[in-house]
Amino acid sequence: MTQDSLLESTKMLDFQGEAITSLLESKGWMKLSEYERIGAAYDFVRNEISFGYNASDDLTASEVLADGYGQCNTKGTLLMALLRALSIPCRFHGFTIDNLLQKGAIPSYIFFLAPKYILHSWVEVYYEGKWVDLEGFILDQGYLSSVQQRFGNRSEPYQGYAIATKCLQRPPVEWKGESTYIQKEGIHDDFGVFDNPDDFYAAHGTNLSGIKKVLYRYFFRHLMNWNVKRIREYKK
Repeated sequence: MTQDSLLESTKMLDFQGEAITSLLESKGWMKLSEYERIGAAYDFVRNEISFGYNASDDLTASEVLADGYGQCNTKGTLLMALLRALSIPCRFHGFTIDNLLQKGAIPSYIFFLAPKYILHSWVEVYYEGKWVDLEGFILDQGYLSSVQQRFGNRSEPYQGYAIATKCLQRPPVEWKGESTYIQKEGIHDDFGVFDNPDDFYAAHGTNLSGIKKVLYRYFFRHLMNWNVKRIREYKK
């Protein structure tokens, strides 16, 4: 792993394509300080790319941008692409998480589809001489606020609805130059760091295979996204 490899484009990190270059030009993020560039890319992926379930974990960054929604792995791919386009070194850290934290986000009637341990990842950004973990971008604020409202002033550790945090009401999700988390407390396996998501998925595959993968892509994920939309629109 070298500094150059942490800034490279790949098949999945396709930030040299028109979609991402046009986005960066329109936003003017390159004029910002390093802190602000990281924050701009982070906040965009967190809130402008809604939480939802894509067709597969190994989509390219431009495909995630076109979808306009994503989960940990796909939103992470887009964030990495944006950071590298902004000359911010970053790397991929792969894990599994316990599927129990997805209960609620995944409707109970299709929960059987989820493997016991689900592939998960976060992005690590090199900032001020150290690696900073970025995971808090997974859930858009609208979705997170609706879950917080649903469960009141719960301040103890919470797991469910795609959340695993020590404090539901004050999870560390805002970019302040430090690590952010929203699913960290559900981690089971640690696969270590990779230069890019391409290498991780080549080594570990994606979450589903065979008929489950087909059913997920063409049917079940749409039910999951309908459920996420319903949660986001919850009013107490």
